Amino acid sequence: MTDRNDSAEPEHAEERKRESPGRRSDPLSSLDPVAAYERRTSRIREEIARNRRGEYTVPTWVLAVALAAVIGLWVLVLFVL
Repeated sequence: MTDRNDSAEPEHAEERKRESPGRRSDPLSSLDPVAAYERRTSRIREEIARNRRGEYTVPTWVLAVALAAVIGLWVLVLFVL
């Protein structure tokens, strides 16, 4: 059985090659709606690829809310019930 990271790594390397380092140097590219759409879709595709490889992370605020809920339930059970 092959590891999923081995098969995904060459794809990731190709994605890096496609990005040209000089794309952000043009000041008008930030005003171009087509360029903005392309940047957004490429960021979304890259995030989906990272998540499929298992490189996803849980946002800090979600972890904080979960911790507060667990502590709140614990305090509720200990002191109220």
